[in-house]
Amino acid sequence: MPVLTGISSLVTCASPEGQGAIDAVPDAALAWREGLVTWAGPADRIPGAYGGETVLDAGGRLVVPGLVDCHTHLAFGGWRAGEFADRIRGRSYLEIAAAGGGIASTVRETRRLDEASLLDRARGFASEMLARGVTAIECKSGYGLDVETELRLLGVYRTLADEGPQRIVSTFLGAHVVPPEYRERREEYVRLLIEEMIPAVAADGLADFCDVFVEEGAFTVDEARRIFRVATAHGMSAKLHVDQLADGGGAELAAELGAASADHLEFVSDAGIAALASAGVVAVTLPIATLVLNQDPPPARRLIEAGAAVAVATDFNPGTAPSNDLALALLLACNRQRMTPAEAIKGATRYAARAIERESELGSLEPGKVADFAVLDAPDVDHWLYHYRPATAAATVIAGEVIHGELPGR
Repeated sequence: MPVLTGISSLVTCASPEGQGAIDAVPDAALAWREGLVTWAGPADRIPGAYGGETVLDAGGRLVVPGLVDCHTHLAFGGWRAGEFADRIRGRSYLEIAAAGGGIASTVRETRRLDEASLLDRARGFASEMLARGVTAIECKSGYGLDVETELRLLGVYRTLADEGPQRIVSTFLGAHVVPPEYRERREEYVRLLIEEMIPAVAADGLADFCDVFVEEGAFTVDEARRIFRVATAHGMSAKLHVDQLADGGGAELAAELGAASADHLEFVSDAGIAALASAGVVAVTLPIATLVLNQDPPPARRLIEAGAAVAVATDFNPGTAPSNDLALALLLACNRQRMTPAEAIKGATRYAARAIERESELGSLEPGKVADFAVLDAPDVDHWLYHYRPATAAATVIAGEVIHGELPGR
C-alpha cells in the first residue's frame, strides 16, 4: 500500500459542486491499494496503520487528480497549416469550408490511411498527453463520414483502450458535417447515419456517446433530434457541438435531450445558459479553438454564475485546435474566459469526468476512486498555470502505477 508524501498541495476535488471548490490540502499525503485511493489528507494526520508501508516522495510538488481531456478528435489524417495562414489573411472558417477545406479536407486525408497508420499517429498523440498528466481522453470519430472509415476510427480507439495505459472513451461523430459526395443529397446522408452507421457502431459496442455538430454548414436542430433518437435507442448517450459560430439553439437542444455535455458555446444565449444549468448538462469550453479562430471566448463566467458546471478541454484536431496541451487550454481558460486557476482545474478533472459520465470513478482523489493522478512541477495550482510550461508532469500515475516519470522512495 504505497504512501505518497512530500506533497506541497494535494488537490482532491472532493466537493461535487462549486466550480472553484478543489479542496486543496497543504502538506499532504496520499495512499492507495490495488489501484484505488484509500486515504487523502494532511501528512501529519495519516493513520498509524500506514506506518510500515512503502513511502514515495513527491518532492514538494503539486498533486492533482489525473487530468481528463473530455473533447478531442484524436485520430485523423494530415494537417491543415495552410488554413491557419488563410485565416490570418482574413478568410473565415465558413469560407474555407465552402471552398472544400476545413473538415472535408481532413476527411479526404483520413480516408487514405489504414487502421495501422491511424493507430500509430493516435498512439503518439496520446503519449504526448500522458507526459502532461492526462490519464483519460474522450476520442471522437467524425473524419471518415462513411461507414468503413468511421468504424476504422472507432476501431483505433478500441485498440488504444485495450492497450492502455490511458482510459479511452469513444464518441461516434458521424454527424460532423455532410460529406461532399452527399452535399446535394443531405437527407440520404442523415438516413445513412440513422439506418446504417449507428446500428453498425452499436453492434460492435464501439462508442459510448453519439455527437452531432449543430451549426450552419453542419446539421440542423431537427436533424440532430432524429439522429439522437436512434442513437439513444442503441444505447449511446448524447454529446453536442453547439453554438460555436452562431446561436442556433443548440444549448437548448442539449438541455432538452439531457445530454452529457454541450461543447463550444461561444455564442450561447442567456436562455441556453439557463437551460444547461437547469438540466445539469456540463458546458465544455474549448479555449484553444477560440484562440486559433480568433473568436471571442464562451461566456464562462455567466455559465458559472448561472450554476452550470464548466469543463475545459483541448478540442485537439488538425484544423481549429492543433494542440493537445491541456495545460495550455487551462491557461487560456484563465486569461480569456476569466476562470480562476481553481475553477479551470475543476473543469479538467471532476467536471471533465462528469462530461464523459465517469465521475463515479475519475476526476477526484477520494477513498474508493481510482488512483489516477499527476505530480506537477509547481507548489500549487495558481503557480502551475501562472508559470506555464509544457510537459510539466514529473510523474503520471494510473491505477496506482507510475506510467510516466518517476516517484523516488524515501
